[in-house]
Formats: sequence, structure tokens, C-alpha cells
Amino acid sequence: MKEVLYTIAGKRLPAVFHIGARALTSQSLNVHAGHDDVMSVADTGWGMLFARNAQEAADVALIARRAAEESETPFFTVQDGFVTTHTVQDLRQPGPELMKEFVGAPGERIRTLFDPVAGLMSGVVQNQDSYMKGKIAQRSFYEQVVSAVDAAMESYGKLTGRVYHEVEEYLLDDAEYVLVGMGSFMETAEVAVDWLRESRGWKVGLANVRMFRPFPGPVLAHLLGGKNGVAVLERMDMPTMQSNPLTLEVKAALMDAGTARRGYEGTVRGSAPSIVSGSAGLGGRDITVGDLVAVFENLRAADPKDGFVLGIRHADALEGAGEPPVRSRGEFAMRGHSVGGWGTNTTNKVLANVVQDLFGCHVQAFSKYGGEKKGLPTEYYLNLSDEPIRTHCDLRQIDLVCVHTPNAFHLGNPLAGLGEGGLLFLQTALKPDQAWEELPPQARAEIVSRGIHVFTLDTAAIAREMAPHQDLVQRMQGIALLGVFLRITPFMERHALAEERLFAALERPLRKYFGRRGEETIQANLACIRRAYQEVTELDRPSSLPALEAIAAGGGI
Repeated sequence: MKEVLYTIAGKRLPAVFHIGARALTSQSLNVHAGHDDVMSVADTGWGMLFARNAQEAADVALIARRAAEESETPFFTVQDGFVTTHTVQDLRQPGPELMKEFVGAPGERIRTLFDPVAGLMSGVVQNQDSYMKGKIAQRSFYEQVVSAVDAAMESYGKLTGRVYHEVEEYLLDDAEYVLVGMGSFMETAEVAVDWLRESRGWKVGLANVRMFRPFPGPVLAHLLGGKNGVAVLERMDMPTMQSNPLTLEVKAALMDAGTARRGYEGTVRGSAPSIVSGSAGLGGRDITVGDLVAVFENLRAADPKDGFVLGIRHADALEGAGEPPVRSRGEFAMRGHSVGGWGTNTTNKVLANVVQDLFGCHVQAFSKYGGEKKGLPTEYYLNLSDEPIRTHCDLRQIDLVCVHTPNAFHLGNPLAGLGEGGLLFLQTALKPDQAWEELPPQARAEIVSRGIHVFTLDTAAIAREMAPHQDLVQRMQGIALLGVFLRITPFMERHALAEERLFAALERPLRKYFGRRGEETIQANLACIRRAYQEVTELDRPSSLPALEAIAAGGGI
């Protein structure tokens, strides 16, 4: 397929491809986040814009469309596979009228190639005498691309209030140490930078590369000049290259600035910084706030490690001090432990959509995907906040854990990260006291000592009884979880919402989500939620000391 991309660019066809960037098969198959695929086509003559989240993916799609038509150059828009493509987030979706206004009618910018009055020749064979002429002649088109992107970004900013740039700074003015990167982890890095400035007083900042092609060398050279140190972090690893692709471009830009290459005049600002490079997030590996703190710790070291890696055990790995206590205002985090193929991914998406509609909070819902997970343990996450959610990693500080299979306690520790006085929901057909006895002694000891509130309900039985059709049983088990969530979490109290007002308000999002299935299905879902809301039971929590003594002795409570 790759040669076709050169052809599309060479024929000046303003196509826009929207890419969920993924790792390519190497020592094993992987389809999760990585930049291997897009870097393998970075030399094809296409423009390339990166998005960090769902909102940016929507916005960049329109910016790329307009820039492509203005410059007669095809574009890739890139978002991280699964990390962004399969995450549910709230956003301001550009509407049809806005899109028409911004992009304009096709005839305004797109050249008519098939015109019987003014014909042209395309796709012919050109040999030694003519091929080079046509290839070099395309430079005139590429000279227009940067200005077309800048104009599209400026126009879109005026229209929406969301402003984008070739490279976006975050607290760079006084920063002495800078992280450069592309994609979702650069938003997570903002949280790390904020924490380091507030807790340690370090002058650190970010340079998020929005436009990788054409590469914004003069802009980056100006931003990075005079800094003490720069770390370039990438979702790929290519040991046979001089450096990984983004690192190579950054080094070249600083060299061009230092030698006053044409186009770099006036970009030199102090001496060139030292540069180290690292790899992280390959194949969807988690990149946490703590990982990114470790990058800055490495930059400030007497002898910073180059070619470092994050998130795995390796001789080149950076060892951080753990995860900092960073949470957004009003944040409520949930983690679920289930089995692949049980429909809990869909449950999580429904929960995110309905709760956002009800309470107007910012939401982020994501799961552990993979076809091989069917029948195997898996996890899903839901994060709710009064502020925009900037982290794109597994949640470590949890307020509610939902356990859909008792095996979760034998395959790991579902209570990990659950705070003092946190909430634990057990999906079980057992009576509450029997469900307690089924928990491993260590889990019971943790629950008692940390004051965790335990709730139980057989959501599967409710779904079987309430589903109007057999094919809805699995989905309605997830709908029952929504009733549990609304009952045991603090959102109704926070929003001063009484039970009857809650169920009246619930009908709107359910109609939006299930309206095409008919009135019977909508009412069945409402009834299912109400039953779960009313029937979920909290275990009586015994006094801690006798309970712990009983567990230590091998008994129950």
C-alpha cells in the first residue's frame, strides 16, 4: 500500500486519512498504541497532524481537511490507537453547519481533474528524461503547506475558541528543562509538570508537536534554544537509526538553527541544550504521571541517561519514586474487574454517557481491549471530574471497585489503590453473609482495616427477569450496574437530586441511547435500574479489632 501514498501525494489529491496509530508486528503481534505505522509513512509527502484526545481528534480532522484542500496536499490525522480511539470522553462535537462553514463547498478549493474542455494528463510513465522535472516541480506545492495549516488553525480558533499551533507550549517561558513529544501522553505530561512545579519548584515545561509533517523545525529551535536540557519521548524504538524519528528531527532543527540555515534566521536563542531520548508506551504500554516525573528527574541528573525506557524492567529503564498524589477537582474514579466477552466494556460506555448526561461532569471511560481476552480476566476504568481529565493511563487512585467475578480475588488484588472508606461492589448470587465468607481472608482483613464499604447484588438475576428479549439480558446486567452506581456513589447527594427526580431525569439519556429499540426496551431499562437502585445491599461492617482478630485466627466475622 505504501507506494499508493506517494502516488496520491504526487497527483496532488487532497485526501485526509484518519489514523489510529498502532504498533506494528515485530517479535509478536500487537495492534495497540504505537507510532511505528505512521513513522513508516512519514516520507510519503503527506502532511501529518497529531491529536492528544477525542476533542482534538475531531478538531484536527477539520483543520487537516481545509489545509489539504488549500495546499493540494494529502494529510494524515493521527490519534493513539485504543488509548484515544477507544476511549469515551466528553467533547464539543463540531456540528454539520460549523463544518460546512469552515471547510466550505468542495468546488471552492478542489481542482477539477476530469474536465473535457481543459484536459490534463496524469499517471503516465516518465523516464530518465522527465521524471525528475515533475518530482522537483512539486516543491512549489509543499511551500504552501505550512501557511495553509497555520491559516486553517487560526480560522478554526476564531470560529470555536479552540486554538492550535504547529508546536504548543506548556509553561515554557521560564522552563529550564523541557519534554518534547506527540500524542496522548503529552496531555498526561501536563499533570506531571504542574505537580513538579507546585511540589518541588522545578522550572519544567512541555513542547507538544502538533504538526510532524511538514516538520516545524524553526519553531522548535526557537522554543528549545537556551534550555538546560531536553528529553524527547516517543512511542517507538528504532535502534538502527541515528535516533528515533522525532529526536532526529529535533536534533536537525537545532543544528540548522546553529548554522543559520535558510528559514532558521533569528531562531537561535542561547546555546543548544543537551538532548536525551526515550521510548515509552510501545504496544499500548501504560505511561503514567510517575513515569513522566521520572523523565524530568533524569534530565536534572548529573549524567542523564540517553536511550532510556519507561514502564518496564530493563537496564535502560528509569526508576521513578512512584505515583504522585495528583487528582483533579471533584474526581471520582472507578475500576471494574470482569471477564472478556461479558459485555462490561459496553456497560462502561453506557455508564459514562448516562452519568455525563445526568450530572454534566467530565468523563473518561476506557477498557483493556484484545480479542485474546475473551473468557479471560480484564479491567475497565471510569473517571469523572469537575475539571477536564488530562491523564491517559490506568487509574491508580480509586474510589469504587466493581468485581463481576470472584476469581478476581485469586488472580490479583482488586482492592489495590482503593482509598480509605472506599466503595466495593460485588456482583454475586450469594447472600451478603455468604458473599463475605467467600472472600479470601487477606481481602477481608484489608476491607475491615481500611473501612471499605461493601455492597452486593445479583445484577444477572435482575437482568434475566427484566429483559424483554433474551438478547438484551447481558446488556441489561450492565444497566443494573448503573442503578447500583447511582445508589452508592455521592453524585445524587452532590447534586441534591431526590430519587424521583433522578428517575425522571434518567429517561432522557436512556431514550437517546436506546430510543431506536422501542418504548418497551426503554421502560424495561428504567425498571431494571430502579430495581438495582432499591435492592443493592450494604454489608454490615463489624468493629475493626474483633473482625481482624477473627480473620487472623482463620475464622469469619
